[in-house]
Amino acid sequence: MGEWHPDILGEGFEQSSLPLGEDAEGEVAATLVRSRPHPGARLFGELRDTDILYVHGWSDYFFQTDLARFFTDRGARFFALDLRKYGRSLRPGQSPGYVAALDVYDADIAAALDAMGTARAGHRLLLLGHSTGGLTLTLWASRHPGVAHALVLNSPWLELQLGPLGRQALTPLVNARARLEPLGRHPAVDLGFYTRAQREVGTLPDSPEGWRPAQGFPTHPGWLAAVIAGHARVASGVDVGCPALVLLSARSTVALTWNDAMRASDSVLVVDDIARAATRIARTVTISRIEGALHDVFLSAEAARDAAYAALEEGMRALG
Repeated sequence: MGEWHPDILGEGFEQSSLPLGEDAEGEVAATLVRSRPHPGARLFGELRDTDILYVHGWSDYFFQTDLARFFTDRGARFFALDLRKYGRSLRPGQSPGYVAALDVYDADIAAALDAMGTARAGHRLLLLGHSTGGLTLTLWASRHPGVAHALVLNSPWLELQLGPLGRQALTPLVNARARLEPLGRHPAVDLGFYTRAQREVGTLPDSPEGWRPAQGFPTHPGWLAAVIAGHARVASGVDVGCPALVLLSARSTVALTWNDAMRASDSVLVVDDIARAATRIARTVTISRIEGALHDVFLSAEAARDAAYAALEEGMRALG
């Protein structure tokens, strides 16, 4: 097990580097962050035998300290994983966020679970994923049935923004370019509206340079082909082997110019398509639509944020 060191989030948070060998760009590692319960935490709370593993989304890293405290206040052990080539794990010369297959992250997750000692402690495992992290954990859980006790997804990227028909039409073109030029560059499609919305509602902290660019990381054909393959798997139906709770905004605002409605809606995904896709991931799926929520429901304005935590609280009781 690796050593724990102070984390950039300050008191109460520590990190440990998880070496993962090498790829074509050199040495790769993931980073596991753990939250130490504060003195007022209910160490014998309802989640005292539960470990949480959080996985972030695209162009992101873990910084949601309030989310960690929600769980540690209830007695859980909270861990968050910065996947290879993201945030704390991003090394000079690497293509940020790039993988050619989402199941590459099996190694990151395995290393995290080993460092957490969940199996050794006899704890239940709750997986918590946002956006692309939600897709990654959904597919991982379907390949590892019986490992997770519950799955909580925060605006998971389960379907392409073009919808099922658009995805099917685009797939041959993306796959062809991925074979010829996997690290080719796509035109920028993130106009920075989601970042602006977070800033305007006051939920976006300052981030280390390069960890969370306002218009996202550059995207590449090999990576997009991997994501679309994941969407196709979800569309065909998977079973994560445990109950799932899916938190989504009540509505989307997708536009080429800034719209004030983006302060109170998902400006990244088409949430109605995500809700439909979510019904294909488990036998028991609870979908909670949060009025006024952003793409990350826990980074919304105060009223929507409170509603998201209330839905999470209710969902945790239902998940047992």
